[in-house]
Parts: sequence; structure tokens; C-alpha cells
Amino acid sequence: MTMTGTKTPTPPAPTVQAPAPAASVAEATFSGGSIELDAVTKSFGRNQVLNGVSFSVAAGEVVCVIGPSGSGKSTALRCINRLEEPSGGDVRLDGESALAMSVDTLRQRVGMVFQQFNLFPHRTVLENMTLPLRKVAGLSKDEARRRAMAGLEQVGLSGKADYRPVRLSGGQQQRVAIARALAMEPEAMLFDEATSALDPELVKGVLRLMADLARRGMTMVVVTHEMGFARGVADRVIFMDRGVIVEQGSPAALFDDPQSPRLQAFLAEVL
Repeated sequence: MTMTGTKTPTPPAPTVQAPAPAASVAEATFSGGSIELDAVTKSFGRNQVLNGVSFSVAAGEVVCVIGPSGSGKSTALRCINRLEEPSGGDVRLDGESALAMSVDTLRQRVGMVFQQFNLFPHRTVLENMTLPLRKVAGLSKDEARRRAMAGLEQVGLSGKADYRPVRLSGGQQQRVAIARALAMEPEAMLFDEATSALDPELVKGVLRLMADLARRGMTMVVVTHEMGFARGVADRVIFMDRGVIVEQGSPAALFDDPQSPRLQAFLAEVL
């Protein structure tokens, strides 16, 4: 659903370049999969959070979803890998209904990174990495370790494999969480406000890593309040409010020439 109205002046967003890729990240490209939401609805009791949300993400495309708190953007993200089951509509991965496949299969194909790191504090980084590989993906101990170390190398933390999470900074813990998702060799990655729990000085490193994943072809849907990242890295930006898509388009179109009064008002507050 798209809302339009009389355009009012909006302060121009500052130009932000995509962060440079981390030098320590291994150069490996990804073969991403496409994602499509088709008229997805979601209700919690009598509260309808999503009202017919439809958008598609091409293989290798980066889509950022922005909007005020309570707009439904995180719920839409969680419906993709069925952390929330849609009340209606469909979600498709490479043309196949995600609602028809097993949850374990879906979550191996679509990785997700949350606001919180969700690491087991009593286990080492390597153990945090290998546990889902063995329990969910059913890999042998040796293969799980190989995949885990490859994932840690991609995020520049191979030297921290034997550390407990408490010995890592918040930014390093979030990079471990990203590496854990990458170790599943997913077709797409979902990020739900992945930097919002970090101290400001740690945000840049995680955004740099995310930008590098995008550069190497990972299909990504990113719910974010980092407008500079959305402008500099996204192929397309979606603005949501009250459970619907109000406006979507290229970063330049949305940030420099917003059409809907609601988006104009939102950008006036956050830029």
C-alpha cells in the first residue's frame, strides 16, 4: 500500500559512503537466493501488526527497512524465517513457499542476526559456533569445526575461537553472531537492528562487516535505524508505518525526494 500527498520541504540527508570492507575478512562471494513477501498479514489477538505487506528481494540485493517503532518492520522480518508465523499471505524463498518447508530447513537457508547477541556465556566462541551446526544442520564434529573457523575468519575473529563471550567487546560478540549465521552457508541474511545494542564507538565495525557482505553478493534484508547505512549500502529502501509499506524506492529517491507526508515527517525527525 502506498500513501502519497503534497510534498513539503525535507532537509537533505547527508551523503554517506558505504563503509570500506574490513581488511581481515576473507574474500569469498555468495550465491544468494531471492525472497518474496506476498500480502503477508500478522495479528496478535485483535491487534493487526501487518496488513498485506508485499515486497521482493532479488538474489544478491540489499533492502533496508526503516520506519518508526511499532511500524511492523521487525515483525515482517521475523515472518520471513517464521520466528513469527504469518496470519495470512505467503513468504517465498527462491520461488518456494517458506511456509511449506520445515523450520529447520528454512533457518539453515535464511540466517538472522538480532539486536542481542544470544551467545551462551558458559561456552567458548567456537562452541557457540559449532552447537547449531551439529544440532540443526547435523554436521560431524570435524565439519562443524571447519565451518565455524571459516565463519570466524570471514569476520576477522579466528584468533578468538577459545574465548568466552564475556572477554569480547559488544561489537566482537555481534560479529560472532554474524559468523554463526554465515557458518550455516545461508542463501540470505536478515538483520534486525543489529547495531542498536552496541555502544556508538562499536557500531562502525559491525556496519563495515555488513557492507562487506553486501559487496560480496549476500541477499540481505536489514531493519535499521542507521540512515547512513541505508543510504550508502542499500539497493532499495522500504519505509513502513502502521503495518503497511508507505513508500519504497532507491535510497536517493526516498531520502532526497520523499513523496508521502508521513515519510517527510519521519525523515525530518531522524536526519
